[in-house]
Amino acid sequence: MLLSYRSSTLICRRRLLPQAHYYSTRLPNVLTDLENRGLIANTTSPDLVSHTDTPTAIYCGVDPTANSLHLGNLLTFMGLFHFHIRGHQTIALVGGATGSIGDPSGRNSERVPLERDVLDKNVAGIEHQVHRFFHHGLLYAQRRQKCLDTTIATPKVLNNYTWFNGMTALDFLGSVGRYARVNSMLAKESVRSRLESTQGISFTEFSYQLLQAYDFWYLYQHHGCRIQLGGSDQWGNITAGIDMIGKRSESAAKAYGITVPLLLTSTGEKFGKSAGNAVWLDKSMTTVFDFYQFFMKTADQDVGKYLAMFTLFDGDEIKRILEQHKVSENPEMRTAQATLASEVTELVHGLDAVHQAKVATKVLFGEDLSNVSGADIVKAFEHDHRRFSAWDQEKVMHTGIDQLATLVKATKSRSEAQKLIKAGGMYLNNVKVTDPRQKLAPTDLIDGSVCLLRVGKSSYHAVHIKPS
Repeated sequence: MLLSYRSSTLICRRRLLPQAHYYSTRLPNVLTDLENRGLIANTTSPDLVSHTDTPTAIYCGVDPTANSLHLGNLLTFMGLFHFHIRGHQTIALVGGATGSIGDPSGRNSERVPLERDVLDKNVAGIEHQVHRFFHHGLLYAQRRQKCLDTTIATPKVLNNYTWFNGMTALDFLGSVGRYARVNSMLAKESVRSRLESTQGISFTEFSYQLLQAYDFWYLYQHHGCRIQLGGSDQWGNITAGIDMIGKRSESAAKAYGITVPLLLTSTGEKFGKSAGNAVWLDKSMTTVFDFYQFFMKTADQDVGKYLAMFTLFDGDEIKRILEQHKVSENPEMRTAQATLASEVTELVHGLDAVHQAKVATKVLFGEDLSNVSGADIVKAFEHDHRRFSAWDQEKVMHTGIDQLATLVKATKSRSEAQKLIKAGGMYLNNVKVTDPRQKLAPTDLIDGSVCLLRVGKSSYHAVHIKPS
């Protein structure tokens, strides 16, 4: 039975997708693949499988509430990425307009509005990051021969401020509000839950779904976009857009919606900035090492799920990785997690970043440094302001290790550093410092440019010594 786009409510169904047709010798139909990977929560129509057998256009939006995407956004963008490598036209929409309003979905309080200059900065940061993600991602896919042999469409990165900026209140009411029904808007989960709360919902937030609905209609009308992809908390906003397209468009072409599951912690919390536990995709906010280590720390019961969601390994490859992990003679090596960490780091940050993360891991876990170069250490830590500092040679050479520890803020004072040395708690290049009077010598520098100071078990400081 066909779904009516005049209807105010679309049927939500969680289902197994039918057997797909193939238009690539290597990749299955994208909907089938996403379903198998656990990347589909709901779809608006079973016709999506046949619709995606040929190239189409799909968009995913993100509001610039910060100047970086985080791991929760990455899960949604993985869905977009699977469309991209199959030759579909992908559109990443940054909400320069909607970001000033704030989406009430999944929130129990209203967002603090951002100033325009902050929004503009955030938009620029996210646009740059999206371009970089697709650049690294395509190289990652090509290295694994996980692309179509045909031309890959260049992703479009758009800003909805472009079409909302010149719209007056009367324009909005006439071209958007006229096609919305208040009873349908009230029925949306994001609105209903807030109406039942003590805080309620402002008219501004109440109207957010109309802005997102107009985004879908605009992209449908001007960019041939037929599918909106979003997190499972976006279902109401997506169906609002489909309703508007059905009422406004003269075209007979259908519009569709796909939602992906929200990425949750083991305690059921949503990963994201508002939850206070965001893993950022910007390496100046979450270092490459910390990003890599996040996946290294994945629990055994979750690693298979993450391999399916965040890599291009197929089911058979994931099964082999998990089997090798189970029979490993050295379970502490966490081989499945190491594979996951390397794959996702390469996908997001590029191939060089994997090497940097592994160098940082070797350094911070006290391994042998004989095969690590000074340049590698600098690259691995240069964005980590907690663990990296650069000094002129004249400033630090031949100073006491106790004084060096104070300069790099490893200790609060020289006396504290001396106590640590006497207690056996200070290390230079992973070798214990035993003499409180020891000074930094040229022979202590790796490749004549770097030394590593460790205080206690885990407080590391990479010190880059530059020629004066």
